[in-house]
Amino acid sequence: TTLATRARPNAVAEPPRLPHAKHRDAVADLEMRTDWQAIVLGLGGIGSAAAYWLSRRLGDSVLGIEQFELGHGRGGSEDHSRIIRYSYHTPHYVGLAAAAYRTWAEVERDSGADLVHRVGGLDLFPQDGVIPLADYTSSLEAERVPFELIDDTEIRRRFPAFTALDGVIGLYQADGGWVAASQANAAHRRCACERGAVLLERTAVESVRAVGDEVEVRAGGHSHRASKLVVAAGAWSTRVLGWLGVELPLVVTEEQVTYFEPRDPGLVAPGRLPVWIWMDDPCFYGFPDLAGHGVKVARDVGGETVTAENRRVTPSREGVERARAFVERYLPAAAGRELHTKTCLYTLTPDRDFVVDRVPAHPNVVVAIGAGHAFKFASVLGKALCELVLDHSPAYDLRPFAIDRPLLLEAAPPTRYMV
Repeated sequence: TTLATRARPNAVAEPPRLPHAKHRDAVADLEMRTDWQAIVLGLGGIGSAAAYWLSRRLGDSVLGIEQFELGHGRGGSEDHSRIIRYSYHTPHYVGLAAAAYRTWAEVERDSGADLVHRVGGLDLFPQDGVIPLADYTSSLEAERVPFELIDDTEIRRRFPAFTALDGVIGLYQADGGWVAASQANAAHRRCACERGAVLLERTAVESVRAVGDEVEVRAGGHSHRASKLVVAAGAWSTRVLGWLGVELPLVVTEEQVTYFEPRDPGLVAPGRLPVWIWMDDPCFYGFPDLAGHGVKVARDVGGETVTAENRRVTPSREGVERARAFVERYLPAAAGRELHTKTCLYTLTPDRDFVVDRVPAHPNVVVAIGAGHAFKFASVLGKALCELVLDHSPAYDLRPFAIDRPLLLEAAPPTRYMV
C-alpha cells in the first residue's frame, strides 16, 4: 500500500510503502473509505498520469489501484525510454503531440525531474515502403511543424552509424527524442501522492459495477465507491470493460526490445545518433546509447498474439535475431553483443488509433487504450481523461478516439497496424 508523502523537491522515487503489521489499522482505514470522488484502475503510464491530473483537482479524494507492484514491467509502460516525436500520419496526432510536449513540460516543472530529452528524430522511408511519406509531410505542414527531408547521402553524412540506405528518404525533425518512461511514471505517482492521492499496489480488482450514480470497485477484499472511474488497465482492459457490459475488438501482442552493446560507441551516442524509425513492414525503431544502457532496438508489432494471463515473459530468441539482423545491415555500429532483452504488451485496436472516451451507458466512467504507441502522449491523455470525467468537455478533440467508432463495432474488423 502506498500513502501520500512529501519527498525531496528533485527526487523522483516511489513514496514509501507500508508493509509492516503496525500499519494495518491505518491501511485498513484508507481501504475502507467510501468517499472517493475518483478511482483510477491501472497505474502504468496513462493511469499514473490520470491519478496525477485528478489529484491536482481533487486532492486526497483520488484512489489509484494497481494489481501488481508499482513500477512493474508486466504491461507496456516501464523502461528507460520511449520515443517522443511530432512526426505522425495525421494532423490530429501531430497537434496532440504538440500538446504532449507542453504537458510534459508542466510535469517537469512540478516534479523537478528532467523527463523529455531532445536528440532529434529520423523517420527512414525506403523506396516502395508501405508507409506513405506524404501522410507525414502533409500532417507536419498542416500543423506548421518544421522538418527536413534528406536523401541517403545526407543521412550518412550526418549520422554515419547508418549504412545500406540506398534510395532511402529521411524525415528529420529536431524535436524528436525520448521520454524517461519509468522516471516519468514515478514522477506522476509521487506528485499525486504529495497532493493526497492514495495509491494501492498489489491489489487485484475483483469486480466493477454501477451502483446508482456511483461505481463500486471490489479490490483486495474491500469495496470502494466513487462518483467517477478511470479505466487505464492496458492488456487487462477487456476484463474490466466486460464487467461494464462493453466488448471491444482488441488484440494483445507480446513485444520485446533488445539492448545491444555498441561496436562503435562514438557513432551511437546521443548527438551522433537520433531516435529513429524504419517506416516499412516490418517496422523497426531504436534509440542511441542512453547512459550506457546500450542501443535499444525493437520491431513494432512483431510479436505473437497473447493474453495478459498467458504471455511468455521469456523473450523470443527469433525476435532477438530479427533485431540483430536489422542492425547488422543498417546500423552495424550498434551490433555488439546482446546486453538485455525485455518483453512488454501492446493492446491494439484494429486501426491502431487510441480509445479515449466515456464507457457506453456509464457516463461517469472513462477509458483509455493506448494501441501500442501512447507513452509519448501519456501525460496529456491522463489530463484529457481527468477533464473528460470531471468536466465532460476536454481541451482536446477526442472524436477520432471514440469507443463507438464504426470499425470498433464490427464483429471481425480488418486490421491496419502499420501507420
